[in-house]
Amino acid sequence: MLTTVVKAGSEAVIVAGSPVFFPLQPRIAQWSEAARTPVISPWRELPEAGGLLSYGTNVNAMFRRAAVFVDHILKGEDHPATFPVEQPTTFELVVNIKTAKALGLTIPPLLLARADEVIE
Repeated sequence: MLTTVVKAGSEAVIVAGSPVFFPLQPRIAQWSEAARTPVISPWRELPEAGGLLSYGTNVNAMFRRAAVFVDHILKGEDHPATFPVEQPTTFELVVNIKTAKALGLTIPPLLLARADEVIE
């Protein structure tokens, strides 16, 4: 499907934040490299695997937060219905500068300065 998108004239791809795509980040990064097409994702696993960049919540931090709720439930301290609904409050930007150079892209210095992590 990604190859079809590029053949249709797209110059870049944004991976949706669906959990279906989460385990596919390494394969998507490999495709990106082979197709010489920049790909961004909401998960840091993409640039860690060789994709261009990610901007989204830290999945590990969300799981750690969920573990706090599980701990309270298992200890009998709280009933799940009493927990407030929480949404992520921190987001992280991860840029793979090596991939950007391989694709012939220049990442603006301001974006690099704001990145939580730059992979070189």
